[in-house]
Amino acid sequence: MRVPVVALVFVVATVAPALRGQTPANQTITAVPGIKVGHHTLTERPTGCTVILVDGEGAVGGVSQRGGAPGTRETDLLDPGNMVDKVNAVVLAGGSAFGLEAATGTVRWLEEHNIGWDVRIAKVPIVPAAILFDLPVGGNPRIRPTADCGYRAAEGASSAPVREGTIGAGAGATVGKSGGPGRSPTKAGLGSYSITLPNGLSVGAIVAVNAVGDIIDPDTGDVVAGIRNADNTFADARKLLRSGQTGPRPRPAENTTIGLVATNARLTKAQVNRMALMADDGFARAIFPSHTMGDGDTVFALATGQYTGEVDITQIGALAADVMARAIVRGATEATGIPNLPAARDLKKPVR
Repeated sequence: MRVPVVALVFVVATVAPALRGQTPANQTITAVPGIKVGHHTLTERPTGCTVILVDGEGAVGGVSQRGGAPGTRETDLLDPGNMVDKVNAVVLAGGSAFGLEAATGTVRWLEEHNIGWDVRIAKVPIVPAAILFDLPVGGNPRIRPTADCGYRAAEGASSAPVREGTIGAGAGATVGKSGGPGRSPTKAGLGSYSITLPNGLSVGAIVAVNAVGDIIDPDTGDVVAGIRNADNTFADARKLLRSGQTGPRPRPAENTTIGLVATNARLTKAQVNRMALMADDGFARAIFPSHTMGDGDTVFALATGQYTGEVDITQIGALAADVMARAIVRGATEATGIPNLPAARDLKKPVR
């Protein structure tokens, strides 16, 4: 019996993309099985929150906190020596310490869906959170994320490719804030990136980029966003620092880059904390300077456990640092400017 020509064409068309090694349709953190992301951005002022939801009963969680001015919630329970070993969601928010309220809304959404740590008489949602300082950006500082913001972000979470740029927790983010008189910062935002190996192991990152320092592309060494000169070229914080030029010292709690890395590997609580620690190296690769006294830099980590193959935490941690650095660059390059605060895409190309 002859095989219909259309059937042969269908088979070739289906297999060919994989054979050609085309770029996956989703290279954001939601490519990691078990991870969903939702944003809520306030329209009255550029600020908002981003919620990372975990399917099912939750994921093993960890954290690395190296900045000098952190604003966080529920990070102590992520210590390997403590009992709770599952996280249901993580909230990243603007609004300084006020923005931690967004996590309350996410807790409410999870409770309504009967998701949380089972204590027999109730299921208690486990929702660590971190905030960044964006109160001076765009007008009234009394406009900041609330519990309703966290609820709406959780309600809208999906496994679709993450929307990046001036959105969610990155809506009011800026970078390059140590240039001194005559120099200005650049608008930044939220970025995400992931990698999936041929064996099915996935590692992804999401980050709201609100650093004191400049953003450096680790592949080229170029400044992609940061301190601006009066002519809207980048001053390059590395050159300023090496020449002895320093601007005003960043004040505590006024900056902060916050992010999360996730993998589908099955890891212990200690291993997930090691993953977070290694992912933090991505900050140092893509932000100069990083972990300053004016930054509350915080990296969460999640392991969903859906990949059952053999894992190497050193490999996973190295990949986590790589995707985090690339997500940081995307947080700067995908952002759009706001009045009086241009983004990198609005400026002249940097000169090496």
